[in-house]
Amino acid sequence: MGKKSKKSKEEIIAKRLAKANAGAWVPRPFEGLPFEADLVCLRELVPAATATAKLTEEYGGHDVTFASLLPAAWQALHRQDGLLMAGLQVPFSSPDPSRDIAAALLAVAEGEPGTYREVDSQPGEGPRLQDILDLSVPFDVTVHETFDFWLPEDESQRDEDVVAALDQANEAISPTEKLVSAPAAYWTSMAGRVYVRWAHTEQEDVVLNALARLHSASGNDMGADSGKYLGCFRAHGIAVPVWEFAPDTQPDDLEEGLAAFVARFDEAAAVTSPLDHEERRAKAGVVSRQLTIR
Repeated sequence: MGKKSKKSKEEIIAKRLAKANAGAWVPRPFEGLPFEADLVCLRELVPAATATAKLTEEYGGHDVTFASLLPAAWQALHRQDGLLMAGLQVPFSSPDPSRDIAAALLAVAEGEPGTYREVDSQPGEGPRLQDILDLSVPFDVTVHETFDFWLPEDESQRDEDVVAALDQANEAISPTEKLVSAPAAYWTSMAGRVYVRWAHTEQEDVVLNALARLHSASGNDMGADSGKYLGCFRAHGIAVPVWEFAPDTQPDDLEEGLAAFVARFDEAAAVTSPLDHEERRAKAGVVSRQLTIR
């Protein structure tokens, strides 16, 4: 009887710990995913984009399309043609968005085509994206001009409500393109202003120190006219520096300068010696222009 009571007590404690861990805030929820930076950008910055992924064989081996946004801000959708889609831009989340998305994906994978899952701030215990995705599959990002990717190619399989929502959603899209000279860097034009936002998976202090060294040496730019460093977002635990350019600056105008900047940034990030006086002053300015968006 005593052994049974002890076992029951241990099970209760284990369940409590699991429940507590499931509700614990995760400061960097997508850490460990090789495409962490791009995923954060699609979740926070890029209006209309998709990326390829796949569940492991343990979880069904299904192909998955990550979408910046799904109709009605759904967390996941089993499209009428059988495609599984995960929505990244949602109105709220639990303390661990990676668990939210994984729970929603697995739920719609078990449902019939047409099944969708609304966002849930309490997904409960369960695996995370890091557990259910085949990380050997490339996370190939495609930026779109419209949300037509919501719909199957076969018009007979299209949901009329989704079709009706398309026009309104498309009007809210700001022109955006993924740049090729740096990983997870995106050009966008919003309200007549042009920005480049480049997400980093290095530790935040490494990024800020590198920017400070470059800022101190007047090298925190990409060589384009009117290029100006604006500040740095902190999103899901990673740093996303932002630069502004002249309103007519196009993506092709930036690639050469961005490639040169990446080389300078990598060199500055590799320096481990303490910042000198001017670099510390520059870092104070860099840090003062930070904003946490999630």
